[in-house]
Amino acid sequence: MRALYLERTRTKLYSRFVGDRTTAFPSEHRNLRATIVGPDIGLISTREPKLHSQNTCSSMDYLLEVVALVLTASAIAIQLIMRRARKPCPANLPPGTLGVPMIGQTLGIIRAARANGGNQWIRDRMDMYGPIFKASVLCTPTVFLTGPTANKLIFFSSSMLRGSTPLSLKRIFGERTILDLHGDDHRRVRGALMELLKPAMLRQYIGRIDANVRQHLEEKWYGQTTITVLPLMRRLTLDIISALLFGLETSAMRDALNDDFGHMIEGVFAFPVDLPFTTFGRSLKAGRRARRVLEGIIRDKKSKLGHGKASPNNDIITRLLTLTDHHGEQLLTEEEIVDNGILALISGNDTTSVLITFMVQHLANHPATLAAMVQEHEEIARSKAHQEALTWEDLSKMKFTWQVAQETLRIDPPIFGNFRTAHEDIEFDGYCIPKGWKVFWSANVTHMDPSIFPEPHKFDPSRFASQSSVTPPCSFVGHRICVGIELAKIQTLVMMHNLVRHFTWKLRNKENSFLREHGLPIELQQKTPFSMRPH
Repeated sequence: MRALYLERTRTKLYSRFVGDRTTAFPSEHRNLRATIVGPDIGLISTREPKLHSQNTCSSMDYLLEVVALVLTASAIAIQLIMRRARKPCPANLPPGTLGVPMIGQTLGIIRAARANGGNQWIRDRMDMYGPIFKASVLCTPTVFLTGPTANKLIFFSSSMLRGSTPLSLKRIFGERTILDLHGDDHRRVRGALMELLKPAMLRQYIGRIDANVRQHLEEKWYGQTTITVLPLMRRLTLDIISALLFGLETSAMRDALNDDFGHMIEGVFAFPVDLPFTTFGRSLKAGRRARRVLEGIIRDKKSKLGHGKASPNNDIITRLLTLTDHHGEQLLTEEEIVDNGILALISGNDTTSVLITFMVQHLANHPATLAAMVQEHEEIARSKAHQEALTWEDLSKMKFTWQVAQETLRIDPPIFGNFRTAHEDIEFDGYCIPKGWKVFWSANVTHMDPSIFPEPHKFDPSRFASQSSVTPPCSFVGHRICVGIELAKIQTLVMMHNLVRHFTWKLRNKENSFLREHGLPIELQQKTPFSMRPH
């Protein structure tokens, strides 16, 4: 009876306070949390600058969430200890420690991440234990893997390791994203998305993206002497993605979604404590609002399609609604369209905006690289008529610019890593990863390995002058092809083409570092006038 009482108490407290016992954690960059560049769309978080009062509120939220988490943990710790005692672990577990029951290393890694030391936290444990070690993060035994061999295991062992979004994140993004679908469902949804996001389909949108970028620069950059890059890039990429995905052209609706997505991102890596005053609770509320908006848009589009008032070419979501299977049924459900649309809007928005922001920083610190980029883009501009929109052929000539982007991804990936779940006992490097344990891989540690990339801290785009220059296989996580990589590439190239030709800049932060809570403030000077290209 006591065991039954403990179990019922644990369940009630667990469902009341904690959405899930496993979630990702912050990266060493304060406002950029975890993501992947792979077959799944990633999990990202960037924070906007906050006022002092907001910081005070955030600190109070953090304290309250820690208290709630500890109270919940104490209610179920005895039960977990009893379970662990009944279920012995293999003798050849990776080195490391699971720490105090329930708490583990959670508080330590979060403290490190808040102090910009998440990757250093991993490297310190690599120095103690080696490239594979165990820890406990938010109540979950987790094996940390680093290096090309580990990346190969994670990326190409889908039968043993599967993508695993914590339940708390499912409550934010939805149950039917490609992060969590497997087998036939995953292939069906991923195949539909890949079909609509492949280069042949995206070519028709390049002119629209070019026009959006030029309009953004004219409205937000032109005539300014100082700007903050990251929030502007986040808004630009959100506007582009929302227009292409959902056909959203209304500024007011974009503003509302932008605010809701900001709250949702904040909740991705907050303690999953579902109370009205917590970050996670506000995130869920924002997610419900955003979902209602997108569901209404889809209903409207279906109605217009049914009455012949809309074309599949209007936007990607409308085209998805027209896809059918061999039985003539709609290929994707409305729930799948909304869930993956939200995931794409949030993750695609943040990865691209952070990449562009880091490129702005590196170009300010490396004038020779900037000069080479300017030359590349001026040559392209000279081959075009006045105000002529960019084309796919123009983008294919921006080879050096993409090398700069890849080197930026290597040094400052907008990713920390990602969780997988072991679906069977896995033998790796002489150790056993038990079934049910989480596996976490880190991109930055591999990217900064001097045995793979000589002088890893040196910014050198020539590393990517040819495919053979990046060795061994799986050493550069940026080569993992995600669903939206071509769209991200187009946005990046179009933005840099317009930016380097018309503006010069220098960093306002004398330390020349990208402090994300500041969003990279720069001093701006316009080189040449330009006018918006027609839509």
